[in-house]
Amino acid sequence: MPNDPGPTQFGLPEKTITLIRTVFSRHPQVEQVILYGSRAKGTYKKGSDIDLTIKGDGVTLSELFQIENELDDLLLPYKIDLSLMHKLGDPSLIEHVERVGRILYSAGTEYLL
Repeated sequence: MPNDPGPTQFGLPEKTITLIRTVFSRHPQVEQVILYGSRAKGTYKKGSDIDLTIKGDGVTLSELFQIENELDDLLLPYKIDLSLMHKLGDPSLIEHVERVGRILYSAGTEYLL
């Protein structure tokens, strides 16, 4: 496809990353968003989902659902699995996020467009 910039970071087009970051930037309670799973490890395949967990103790389940809806409204060709870091109950998942996680969004950070 001539207009397709191709994958960049984490196997995602830069435009996709920018759109996702924009959604999180509208929610002041979100401190960081950590990408984990195959995209963070570099073992993703075409069609791999995007695993994200939110850091921010002030983020409620209601706000999580609102963020999920906003991400869904982007109509991206990826499934996004979204969670709250402080609500993760599985110690092995927490260890995985801490070990392989990559910061996708951090409040107050200026991102180049």
